[in-house]
Amino acid sequence: MNRPATTVRDPLDLAMLAEVRGGLMASRKQLPPKFFYDERGSELFEAITALPEYYPTRAEREILGAWMPELIDALTPRALVELGAGSADKTRVILDAMVALGGPRTYVPLDVSADFLYRSARALRHEYPTLTVMPVVADIADTITAPAGLGAPALWAFLGSTIGNFTPAATVRLLYRVRAWLRDGDRFLIGMDLRKDVAVLEAAYNDSAGVTAAFNLNVLQVLNGRLGADFDVEAFHHRAFYREAGHRIEMHLVSSRDQQVTIPGIGVIDFREGESIRTEISCKYDRETAQALLADAGLRLVEWRTDRAGRFALALAMARR
Repeated sequence: MNRPATTVRDPLDLAMLAEVRGGLMASRKQLPPKFFYDERGSELFEAITALPEYYPTRAEREILGAWMPELIDALTPRALVELGAGSADKTRVILDAMVALGGPRTYVPLDVSADFLYRSARALRHEYPTLTVMPVVADIADTITAPAGLGAPALWAFLGSTIGNFTPAATVRLLYRVRAWLRDGDRFLIGMDLRKDVAVLEAAYNDSAGVTAAFNLNVLQVLNGRLGADFDVEAFHHRAFYREAGHRIEMHLVSSRDQQVTIPGIGVIDFREGESIRTEISCKYDRETAQALLADAGLRLVEWRTDRAGRFALALAMARR
């Protein structure tokens, strides 16, 4: 068990502390999913995407492979800005098509995990020597920025199903911030997991190898390491289930016993046996819902593509003028 630190000095940790305080002092405890993504958490998520139960990555890659050569040839983007870029594994399908066009091209990956982001950027510079890679450490839930002088037109992308981690109201706010950056000719490509059989959805978040459970529990290690908390990680267990109201998966960490946790700057937090911390939601969409969310943010759906099994969709949008 970690010994609590006496002070928290890093401004980023102070901001984190404020969010953790608000979430854990609420009547229904919760943590924002961005705290999953330290370097270990990012690596665990990459492992999740390769699991047999986790279909979204394979489904999205199928769409990207079939569509990107055609789309990039039509749009001829000078720059790609990617929100929540991670390892940029699937993004390489887009980058391959962009680099094949010739001429100067820029890739701007935005991610909250600095170490993981910079490591990915180094790998991409090696793989694509003609590509300018400009990583930006950013929490896309709070701010979305891109370097000045970004080549036009630009393609903005938010791949995976990360958009589902936001409530509908927060989704509209995020999309509106993206819309503010879009110029004439720019487009926004967004991945959305679709509604389907509950058993398939729940299996994707309860893999037999326990990788998702380790990913979920890692958030407590992050709080211990960065804030000096004394969570006993073994005293919590992973739970994920589909909530029909809201059409979403919820991930929780459930306390296995009555216990107390101390976080410097917050104090003692009581947990009852069976009480949980909600660590993530993952909303599931259909075309009608997606189109309405985009419209509420001032965006117009231009094109909608799904994989052959209809499990996942990529939506292409533009700013409404």
